[in-house]
Amino acid sequence: MQIHVVQRGDTLWRISQRYGSTTSQIVLANQLEDPNVLIVGQSLVVPETKREYIIQPGDNLWSVAQRYGTTVQALVEANQISNPAMIFVGQMLTMPFLSHTVQSGEALWLLAQRYGTTVEAIIQANRIANTSQIFPGQVLRIPAKARPITEVNAYTTSTSEEGRQEVLSLGRYFTYLTPFTYSIRQDGSITEMNEVPILNAARANRVAPLLVLTNFTGGKFDSDLAATVLRSPELQDALITNILDKIKSKNYLGVNFDFEYVKPEDRENYNTFLRKTVARLRPEGFSVSTALAPKVREGQKGLLYEAHDYAAHGEIVDFVVLMTYEWGWAGGRPLAIAPINEVKRVLDYAVTAIPRNKILMGMPLYGRDWKIPWVQGTFAQIVTPQEAVRLAARYGVDIQYHETYQSPFFHYVDESGQEHEVWFEDARSFQTKFDTVKQYGLRGVSYWVLGSPSPQNWLVQQNNFMVRKII
Repeated sequence: MQIHVVQRGDTLWRISQRYGSTTSQIVLANQLEDPNVLIVGQSLVVPETKREYIIQPGDNLWSVAQRYGTTVQALVEANQISNPAMIFVGQMLTMPFLSHTVQSGEALWLLAQRYGTTVEAIIQANRIANTSQIFPGQVLRIPAKARPITEVNAYTTSTSEEGRQEVLSLGRYFTYLTPFTYSIRQDGSITEMNEVPILNAARANRVAPLLVLTNFTGGKFDSDLAATVLRSPELQDALITNILDKIKSKNYLGVNFDFEYVKPEDRENYNTFLRKTVARLRPEGFSVSTALAPKVREGQKGLLYEAHDYAAHGEIVDFVVLMTYEWGWAGGRPLAIAPINEVKRVLDYAVTAIPRNKILMGMPLYGRDWKIPWVQGTFAQIVTPQEAVRLAARYGVDIQYHETYQSPFFHYVDESGQEHEVWFEDARSFQTKFDTVKQYGLRGVSYWVLGSPSPQNWLVQQNNFMVRKII
């Protein structure tokens, strides 16, 4: 897979010829609405047709296997497909093998070096008895380059049929699904959700569902609500019992706490509550995780940060989600949602307090459109990556890329004469974030939030990682 940035004068045909792909595969991979409209600065995912195939209408795994000289089972294993009958248009299939015709003077070590594999892997794939006897014209099966295994969490706020379909189509990319949200009540009970359809869709893709529990009520995170429960040992015990009951009744595999704006004086109460929860849940085989505000130092001031004890959470729970997004927030000035320089500042501190193999780095799947000049008290509109590109096309503006933030952006003027500034995510910014996960040796990533179509992200993720499945 290649990432191409559209230049002035580019056409899909020219791009396909440059990379040895096809226009139809590029259209499907990027879900382009109009193949004749390309924006200067737009990023495109370009499948390598010898290694990758984008599912088209009418395809099934058997027909694809026949086309590439492989088997349905090999495709299933290489692409972590839970149900061979459940594939989707736009889905990328990575081939388990690449065919190579030996040329004069080639040796196995040269081929292994060229294709990023090992001599042993080529020998095993082709059942070669004598490694010195390969000959020109011989067709060898070159195994696909091994991808590192990572964990992936995805939050979702949609329990509708549309949300169920999204989980069905994307579930192969996830380790965990976390439906947002159950909330605590002042008596230690928790609210209800009607999320069973999306839980069933998750399990159809071997995705482990986690119960998300928050202090979210009345449209906001409530510091007083958290304090009421965290300051009472009796309410804590009642809440833990209710969590266990809900986990068992809904068949969750664990709980993810997203307690935000907890009062600083409740920091140790929160830590104590987590220890008690782990002591009750872990013996029964359930996991406990937390979502943490993006701190850059231990003593960082502010209601969002002070009660989040990185070192304690890193010691107590199974893993943490770092909410490394929302620098460009709805009520603030225009800015990249997750500028990579700021994300790395958080990670630089986090890895000193939390084991790297317990950290899921947060990734946004959305962008925002601000009116400028920005005025205090105004709010930006959320845009999906697809909507952002459509806006650039509608108003005939180029997409720019901020090298420090590693994020695309552009300006446009609407019909009323109002100027706008848009920041969003594309294949380049997604790739940078995956590179960061590898650079820091993290457990994986966590997406906020499903419901924002981001077709490039899933292909870029697949090109970088295999997903750990735990059920």
